Amino acid sequence: MYTDPIADMLTRIRNASSSRKADLAMPHSKLKENLARLLLAEGFISGVQVVGTTKKLLQVTLKYVDGQSVINGIKRVSKPGQRIYVPSDKLPHTSSGFGLSIVSTSQGLLTDKQARKAKVGGEIMCQVW
Repeated sequence: MYTDPIADMLTRIRNASSSRKADLAMPHSKLKENLARLLLAEGFISGVQVVGTTKKLLQVTLKYVDGQSVINGIKRVSKPGQRIYVPSDKLPHTSSGFGLSIVSTSQGLLTDKQARKAKVGGEIMCQVW
């Protein structure tokens, strides 16, 4: 049993991306699904699907351009042992604005740009570039 399911999800994506896998499956949760749908909306992955009825799995299809993965790096920022909360005016810019930070706010999961626009802060879940 793992203690940090988000870190497990990010590690699975990182490992599948580095080994050039087309898709991967992982245990489903609403938070993981929302995180994957946010990555889909931002163009880092090409598909998200929930499969199964009793034991649900989250199936993620990775995106490649000319044989190279679109995701160059993915990092967990806030961990169960050390939560990182930031107000909206201090949200970090990832890779000089070319990457994104995913923030858990009172309005749900948002990118750092969306959180700045809505003027809400929260917990920085991860960074993707």
